[in-house]
Amino acid sequence: MNKRISHVRGVKPYAVGAAVAAALLASTACQPSADDGAGQGGTSAPPSATSAATPGGTATATPTAAPTETPTETAEPSGSASAAPGGATVAACTVDDLAVSAVKEPADAKENRHLLLTVQNSGDATCALYHYPHVRLGADARTTVPVIKDSDPDPGKPVVIEPGKEAYAALLVSGGARDEYEARSITLTLQGRTPGTHAGKPVDVPMPATPLYADDGQLVTYWTTASGLALDFIMSK
Repeated sequence: MNKRISHVRGVKPYAVGAAVAAALLASTACQPSADDGAGQGGTSAPPSATSAATPGGTATATPTAAPTETPTETAEPSGSASAAPGGATVAACTVDDLAVSAVKEPADAKENRHLLLTVQNSGDATCALYHYPHVRLGADARTTVPVIKDSDPDPGKPVVIEPGKEAYAALLVSGGARDEYEARSITLTLQGRTPGTHAGKPVDVPMPATPLYADDGQLVTYWTTASGLALDFIMSK
């Protein structure tokens, strides 16, 4: 009887110990080890280039460079040159390039009312005449001679003259108006590309006849290479 009880008591502690061991083993298997945590950290995906970096992180996103525009250069027009028909650049004429003269028209006229101003290119390069000459009749002239607006042969374009060639402007000394005065000099100034500007200093034109009786009806034409065309605008006045 005593031997039997003793055998049962010996078995029960063994069963309890096995159950406890199994429970501990299951609990240990469910907990992550230090190595497992290190492994998870070593295989985590790198931060995206478009995501913001977390404080203390070592990865930063590189911004994409914005495209830059190259500024367009704008050419400035020259005030002292013009384009010739062939495309070459032609400098404005100056009085140093020209021989200037004036003659009475017609040559046998009794009155000195109609004059033809002539400029000849005495230089060795082609040059351009702009608009019309600024003319003063007499030292006491209050203003330059007004232009006949309809006399421009090619509006907006200069008159280009080659070496040895001539250009003309017709001058009406008196138009039958009032305030007549005696003019003993003719002063001519070339205009620049911009209307009203001057291309060089004034020059005295040799007097074709004396005296000249000018009045406030005086007029001048635009430059042209056709002397007859220029005279047509003043001979009927």
